[in-house]
Amino acid sequence: MIFQLSENLSEYLYDVFVAKFDLWVLFGLVAQIVFAMRFVVQWIASERAGRSVIPVAFWFISLLGGGLTLVYGLVRREPIIIIGQVLAVFIYVRNLMLIYKPRKDDVT
Repeated sequence: MIFQLSENLSEYLYDVFVAKFDLWVLFGLVAQIVFAMRFVVQWIASERAGRSVIPVAFWFISLLGGGLTLVYGLVRREPIIIIGQVLAVFIYVRNLMLIYKPRKDDVT
């Protein structure tokens, strides 16, 4: 039974990561790596500040990684990725708009 499970898992992993590998899968992997880097940026900024912070770079990297992942989802016709990333990209853009919005107390 364990041998059969191991063999099935091996076949599954081969199918997912080797047999179906193409340039779009590579693009999707790069998109996920870019997206994951936002957490590294946030972690480093928080360590430097000695408290939890979200730097502006976090939102730019989120937008880039989310946008790339959205393109991947659109090309691959993956509705779950498309729905998730459309909302996420909107949120990233809105956060950047709020960050760069002139404040009333900044105007003299």
